[in-house]
Amino acid sequence: MSNCVLIGIFDGVHQGHQELINIAKNHGRVIALTFYPHPTSVVAPERTPMQLLPLNDRVAILEECGADEVVVLEFTREFADLSPDEFIKDILVNKLAADHVVVGSNFTFGHKAQGTAQYLQDSKSFKTTIVKLEENRGTPVSSTRIRNLIMDGDVERANELLTRSHYLVGPVVHGEKRGRTIGYPTANLGLDSLACVPADGVYAGWLSVGSHRWPAAISIGTNPTFPGVRGRQVEAYALDQVDLDLYDQIAKIEITWRLRDTLKFDSLDELLIQMKLDCQKAAELTRSV
Repeated sequence: MSNCVLIGIFDGVHQGHQELINIAKNHGRVIALTFYPHPTSVVAPERTPMQLLPLNDRVAILEECGADEVVVLEFTREFADLSPDEFIKDILVNKLAADHVVVGSNFTFGHKAQGTAQYLQDSKSFKTTIVKLEENRGTPVSSTRIRNLIMDGDVERANELLTRSHYLVGPVVHGEKRGRTIGYPTANLGLDSLACVPADGVYAGWLSVGSHRWPAAISIGTNPTFPGVRGRQVEAYALDQVDLDLYDQIAKIEITWRLRDTLKFDSLDELLIQMKLDCQKAAELTRSV
């Protein structure tokens, strides 16, 4: 069987990436070629983007979506200096034995991004299919667009483009433990510095640890109702669960709906009234799917 090589970062493995995989399936065994760390972190570290998926999850979801093999190349300064012709010869021909290549129309490669999708198509080493990544409304689909939607708090729209809920993964760390004293114990997530965290607010979704998955109300922000200065926190309350001990375990928080902005309440009683309403809404939404 011929090898069809799909090239990209594939952060998020979104709707557009899934379309590329489906097209590649028509041309042979699908090899998804991706890079780590993100090339921008090497060539322009000050512009390193937030990460929609940890690398291991990116690989797993590419395989779930139909890639027969995922090849991860370490992106180094030396790799960035390869000329377009060297990339084609050393990687696509010699390493991956590509018979067909599928890329998005905005794909660039090689030293100073001199190679383009058209450059690949002009190569005589293999056939190339160039795909314009658009959703059915004609709007371009990109990881950058999805990151911006998430950071603006529009998780519902981002999730449509991802075809799943955006999620964050990390260890459950010790926080101020205030939630336990007011009847809403939360799992406070320790996050990688590149995690793509939504805008401050209250959300609904799910909290998962191991084989357990609970409907959850999720708070992102600095808890302005309480005195003191603290950094942004991502914490989830598993609805109606009061005796969970999740510290130091790896948790996954799926952020599916935005409920409201973060507010500063004048009293704890006002906050508790609103938290009860938030939990009721979260329960209603999670029951609906």
